[in-house]
Amino acid sequence: MTGTRGSEPSGPLILTGALTTMPKDVPSDAPSDCFHVFDTTLRDGAQREGINLSVADKLTIARHLDEFGVGFIEGGWPGANPRDTEFFQRAAAEIDFRHAQLVAFGATRRAGVAAADDPQVAALVESGAPVVTLVAKSHDRHVELALRTTLEENLAMVRETVAHLRACGRRVFVDCEHFFDGYRADPEYAEQVVRTAHDAGADVVVLCDTNGGMLPAGVHDVVRAVLAGTGARLGIHAQDDTGCAVANTLAAVDAGATHVQCTANGYGERVGNANLFPVVAALELKHDRRVLPAGSLAETTRISHAIAEVVNLTPSTHQPYVGTSAFAHKAGLHASAIKVDPDLYQHIDPELVGNSMRMLVSDMAGRASVELKGRELGYDLTGDRALVGRIVKRVKEQELRGYTYEAADASFELLLRDEVHGGPERSADRFFRLESWRAIVEDRPDGSHANEATVRLRAKGERVVATGEGNGPVNALDRALRVGLERIYPGLARLELVDYKVRILEGTHGTDSTTRVLISTSDGTAEWSTVGVADNVIAASWQALEDAYTYGLLRAGATPGE
Repeated sequence: MTGTRGSEPSGPLILTGALTTMPKDVPSDAPSDCFHVFDTTLRDGAQREGINLSVADKLTIARHLDEFGVGFIEGGWPGANPRDTEFFQRAAAEIDFRHAQLVAFGATRRAGVAAADDPQVAALVESGAPVVTLVAKSHDRHVELALRTTLEENLAMVRETVAHLRACGRRVFVDCEHFFDGYRADPEYAEQVVRTAHDAGADVVVLCDTNGGMLPAGVHDVVRAVLAGTGARLGIHAQDDTGCAVANTLAAVDAGATHVQCTANGYGERVGNANLFPVVAALELKHDRRVLPAGSLAETTRISHAIAEVVNLTPSTHQPYVGTSAFAHKAGLHASAIKVDPDLYQHIDPELVGNSMRMLVSDMAGRASVELKGRELGYDLTGDRALVGRIVKRVKEQELRGYTYEAADASFELLLRDEVHGGPERSADRFFRLESWRAIVEDRPDGSHANEATVRLRAKGERVVATGEGNGPVNALDRALRVGLERIYPGLARLELVDYKVRILEGTHGTDSTTRVLISTSDGTAEWSTVGVADNVIAASWQALEDAYTYGLLRAGATPGE
C-alpha cells in the first residue's frame, strides 16, 4: 500500500464505502492509503507470450516488488490452477511483507449460484490473502453473450460477491472488465455496475481498458464523468495495444483516479500492460506525488532488471527511465551541450531512478563526446587538443571500416588507452603479442567435424605455442589462447564469453563481404563488449577475443608484459 508524502493528490479523493482505518494485516510501516500502486505482474504480466513462472519465480518477484514499495501485489487466481494455489500458501509462510499486501484475483459468483456456495469464491477466502480483486462484467454485450445471463443478474453477482467477501473480512477491489467499451455502448449500465460494487462495500472500482484501444483524452473524460456520477473511488487498468497504457494511466490519475494497476516492465497479454516503472517515476518526478516509500525510486533500474532476469527476458535497452539507453548520448551536438550542463539534454537526473548517463562514441563523435567518455572512464582529456583530435580521427576511421564503439565500450577504452600511451605500437597495456594463429576445420567421411586452432605468441618474455580443440573454429581459438596464457595470467580462468554476435556488413562481394563480430565477456561481477572487423569471421573473432582478454586482465589488475 502506498501513499503521498508532502502533498495530497491533485484529483478528488473519495472514500465513501471504503475502509477508513488501516486493516489489521497492513504492515506496520506501510504509508497512508491515499494512493494505491497495485502490481499485477504475477497474474496479468505472466500472461505475456514467452513468460512461464514457477512458484519460486513468483516468490522472488514478489520479494522484489515488496522491496520496491508497491502497495498491492496480485499473486494470481487461487483455485484456478495448482501453481497459484501453492504460491499463496508459500507466500504466507515464506515472505514477511514490509510494504505490500497480497491480493488474490478471482471472479464474481456464477449466475444462479449463491456466493457462499461458489467454490471459486471460497478459494479466494481460503487463499488467506487480505485483499481480493474481483473481475466483473461492465459491458452489456459481454454480460449477455459471455456470461449468458441478464443484466440484473450480473448486478446481483457483483453485489452479493462483494458483500460476502467483506463479511469474510476481506478488502475488495472490483475490476470492471471492458469498462470503456461498455461505457461507450451503454454508459448508464456501465455506471450502474460501478455504483453497485461501490455500494456493496468495494474499496476501489477499477475501470479496465481491457482491449487497450483507448487514448488519453478519452480516458480522462470517462474517468471524470464516472467519478462525478457514482461517488466511487476509482482505479485504472490499461492495456498497451495503442502504445498509450502509461499515458492513459496518468490521464486517469489527472481525472481523479487514486489507484493504478501496472506490471513490471509492461509485461502482459498481447503487447502488454501499463509499465510500473514509468508510471511511478512520472507520478513522483513529474506530478510531484510521492507514491513509494522514501528512497525506493532510486532502486527503480535495479528492480526492473532483477525482475527481467527472473522472467528470463533481456531488459529493453530503450525502456524509459531504466533502459541502458535511456540516458545515452551519441550526437556530437548533444555532447557539446551536456559538457556544459547535463540537464540541457536530459529530462531528469538519471541517478533519481538508479540509472546513469552514458556517452556513446561513434562516427558522430566530436571532441566533446570523447572528452566526456574519457571522463566517464576515468581519463581527464581536457586541454589536450592533440590527443583528443587523434582519438576522434581514429574512431571515425575505424567506424568507416565497420567498427562500432557504441556497442563495444571495452574496445573503445583500449583504443583510448593506446592513444594516451602514444599509439598502438607503444601501448603499455600489452599482455601478449601475437606472432600468428591458425584454425583448421576438418570434415570427416562420417559427417562429423573436427576444429583445431594453434596460436603462437609472446608473453612476459616467453614464446608460447598452444593448441586447442573446440566445437567450432572460434571456440578452438578461444581454448588455444587460454591454454597458452592461463599459466602466465591465472586471472584468465575467471573470464567467460557470454554472448557472440556476427553481422555481415554491406558489400558487393557476397561471401567475401566484411564481417563484424561483437563478443560479450564476464568475470562474474561485470560484463563488457568488444568488437572485431575483418574480411572473414575467424579473423574478426580473433580481434574481439584479443580485446576481451586484454580488458579482462586490466580489470583483474594483472601486470602487462610481452
